[in-house]
Amino acid sequence: MTKELNRHEIREKALQSLFPLDFNLDLTKEDAIQNALMLEQQELVDEEQENFVPTYLDLLVTGVIEKKAELDALIQQNLTKKWTLNRIAKTDLIILRMAIFEMNYVNDEQVPNKVAVNEAVELTKKFSDDASSKFVNGVLSSVLKEINE
Repeated sequence: MTKELNRHEIREKALQSLFPLDFNLDLTKEDAIQNALMLEQQELVDEEQENFVPTYLDLLVTGVIEKKAELDALIQQNLTKKWTLNRIAKTDLIILRMAIFEMNYVNDEQVPNKVAVNEAVELTKKFSDDASSKFVNGVLSSVLKEINE
């Protein structure tokens, strides 16, 4: 392996892994991660054509999959009355799930909650639009306030 992914790149790969898993029930977590890694990270493939899966990428993808119902409930609790989960763009919903997973299940010393929020907003800016980034920031700020209380 010639290059290691930083945490921001890992979050991008987690998003790219989780997105197809939300639609394709036949897709395995491992295949989704491998496909995401192959998108832009061919240098992560070694001579034996095996991908190196960063531990944090596996943690994020596995955690979001396993805690999906709980994460969705937290998101729903922090939406205004006119919003439902079905109304949220799939990309934004997955980003919210990832950030809330980090905020609730990853040690704060490893990933401070404010970093999880900022990273989610940056991912939303890259993979969605400005209105979505404001929406994601608002929902996550509400969740963060709840966590801090």
